[in-house]
Amino acid sequence: MAAHLRRFCQSVTLFSRYSHSTRGLRTSAYKTYNPKSPRFYLYGTAVATSLYFGWKWVEKNAMVEAARPTRRVTDDQTLRGLKLNHRERRFIKFSSVEYQGQLYMTPQDFIESVTDSEPRPRLKRRVLIERDLERFMQETPLLSKGSPDMFRTIFDKGIISYTEYLFLLSILTKPQTGFRIAFNMFDTDGNERVDKEEFLVLEKIFSTARRDRLNRALEGAVKQTEGEDGEVEEVLEDELQKSHVVDTTLLLHFFGKKGKQDLKFEEFKMFMENLQTEVLEIEFNEFSKGLPAITELDFAKILLRYTYLQSDQYEMYLERLLDRIPEGRGITFTEFKSFCQFLNTLDDFAIAMRMYTLADQPISQEEFHRAVKICTGTELSPHIVDTVFKIFDDDGDGQLSYKEFIAIMRDRLHRGFKHTSRSEGWDAFKQCVKSEMKAVV
Repeated sequence: MAAHLRRFCQSVTLFSRYSHSTRGLRTSAYKTYNPKSPRFYLYGTAVATSLYFGWKWVEKNAMVEAARPTRRVTDDQTLRGLKLNHRERRFIKFSSVEYQGQLYMTPQDFIESVTDSEPRPRLKRRVLIERDLERFMQETPLLSKGSPDMFRTIFDKGIISYTEYLFLLSILTKPQTGFRIAFNMFDTDGNERVDKEEFLVLEKIFSTARRDRLNRALEGAVKQTEGEDGEVEEVLEDELQKSHVVDTTLLLHFFGKKGKQDLKFEEFKMFMENLQTEVLEIEFNEFSKGLPAITELDFAKILLRYTYLQSDQYEMYLERLLDRIPEGRGITFTEFKSFCQFLNTLDDFAIAMRMYTLADQPISQEEFHRAVKICTGTELSPHIVDTVFKIFDDDGDGQLSYKEFIAIMRDRLHRGFKHTSRSEGWDAFKQCVKSEMKAVV
């Protein structure tokens, strides 16, 4: 405020000097006072106008200064410094609606967040009102009407909270054997049913843990993220998860409009299977273009799309596959889905491989096929196993270095969430120098 006032006084002084230097206005206002003098009238009008607009300028800048947040965050690096993890930043990035100051995803937003690297272009978030929530309630299907295209059917007529976003992400990486464990975690009284209050325990746990972490790290600071249109969007620390409860699409689907229904294990299991199938169908259809199968090259692209391979490494895998399978017979959705379900048991597969190959030796297709059956209880088709070996077998001797395969497939399984994004600029340069120094030593 003081700086703005000082600049204003300087401008008035310069204006006064300029006015007094003009011909006929060198004397003071007292000596030249003459109500009939046009010179005095022009001089007085100019001074009054200057004072009026000058004060308005000071007042406007003072209000802008007072409204400016105490901390400004305009890039991803600073967001990491403020302890926003990768999932939090991604939720903020893809959420397209808000209600009573809290951010929400639509079912469409969630699907895009796990299948696309960037959200669809938008000018700003849509602010919902009570009428919108009532309409969403009518659009939400009953649990008995669930299907593998439910999220695509609801589209943008629903809301998903941040804690539900974390829950849905965990479903995508759960093996079939983990469905019962997940259900039992909700079933706190052990009656083989989950009610609404038991389900909301998850939200309370995530909300409390996150609030405590942010309070320690940020001390109530304001966080901002860069919007898609270049404008800075302010995100307060409680905009991801507040204590109040709104009937989201997931709550309505599980427990009904009145919240009195109970969730049984078979219904819970069916929901998890449908969600996994829906996401896999979206990925498959992106490459199949309506055909019943995708090419082996498309299959490789899907496997490698969420990994952190360098461009030359990525191209090397694809070129290797093309050289070894110039004309493939294609991969059906059933084969693709069975392989992705196997990836959900990747940790068990890694243990089996360590037990099976005591000296960390490469494995053959027969050994790979047997280990998969032990871990999942089902068999992969010989063709898809052969395709995997054609992608990851370095020298073409029919042996697979399973450690490298597992490391790459973990990136695919978690869709990049297990790693931070590559650093750029000065941070990348420092990391490169450290790596080279370690190599020299």
